[in-house]
Amino acid sequence: MKTDELAALLANDAGAVAPDATARRFTAALGWGLCGTALAMAIVMGVRPDIAEAVTLPMFWMKLAFPASIAIAACYAAARLARPGVRLGRAPGTALAALLATVWMLAIAALLNAAPAERSDLVFGDTWRYCLVNIPLLSIPVFGAAMWALKGLAPTRLALAGGAAGLLAGAVSAAVYSLHCPEMELPFLAVWYLLGMLVPAIAGAVTGPRLLRW
Repeated sequence: MKTDELAALLANDAGAVAPDATARRFTAALGWGLCGTALAMAIVMGVRPDIAEAVTLPMFWMKLAFPASIAIAACYAAARLARPGVRLGRAPGTALAALLATVWMLAIAALLNAAPAERSDLVFGDTWRYCLVNIPLLSIPVFGAAMWALKGLAPTRLALAGGAAGLLAGAVSAAVYSLHCPEMELPFLAVWYLLGMLVPAIAGAVTGPRLLRW
């Protein structure tokens, strides 16, 4: 039997796919993954004790908006990559580039306006080592859930889809971790939060071809 005939035979036996299957699957995955990440953060690390005062500061919301915006772009990219034949387009990459450029410009401005002796503290803070460990660890529930969502659909660009799922997991994890982390300086976020989010993104790109094979 020729390949085209086999594909036609399989297609004839396949049932109709619900038009909202991707949205439903990613909604379920994000719901369960976010619950797992938030629960792990609350039990193992705990919410910062001054959270009531922190939420009154504009910088707290900027700190939360940074990874949340990356999560939105990554989720959009992952959802499109989950469907064969659907072009990713330039929107996710353009949005991410614009966001990172804005954050980095603000971070550089903050460093230039600070006294030279204070610049190291603005970049490293007191907890930079923890970001590189805690954000990737907290991303595991969302990473697993996002991979489950992709696996149940039909991605064809497996490394790219895995990378998008990993970036989504890292961004959601960073947003949750911000409820624990006391650091509030933009240079710190621009370096260590971004690196923490990139760890699961790279892991997803590397493992995607194996985990998402169908």
